[in-house]
Amino acid sequence: MRKVIRSADSPRPRGPYSPAIVADGFVFVAGQGPVNPRTDELELGDIRAETRRTLENVRAILDAAGSSLREVVRVGVFLSDMKDFDAMNEVYREFFPEDPPARTTVGAQLPKIKVEIDCIARVRKPKRK
Repeated sequence: MRKVIRSADSPRPRGPYSPAIVADGFVFVAGQGPVNPRTDELELGDIRAETRRTLENVRAILDAAGSSLREVVRVGVFLSDMKDFDAMNEVYREFFPEDPPARTTVGAQLPKIKVEIDCIARVRKPKRK
């Protein structure tokens, strides 16, 4: 079974994609950026601020899917400038302090933003409508 996940606490998609899909006990979270879900505006700043906002958005989507950051098994991080790698890692460690998930970090051309993050996580407690 395939279920689309949306959350009022995360940004609305800016294109033809779902924020997340739950299938076969996993949630697949689409790439998220530093968008404030209340204003639907980009929160541009330094890499630390953008990483924090982005991971807060990921956390909100995971929660809506019945998962959490502790259940994340894989993360993809896309940086507009690989020189931001160490600073991004400082914030990333706050969200994944122990036994972090498998991760790939790559440089990418991103529109205006410094970071985009996607992930795959296990679903432990399905949300009911």
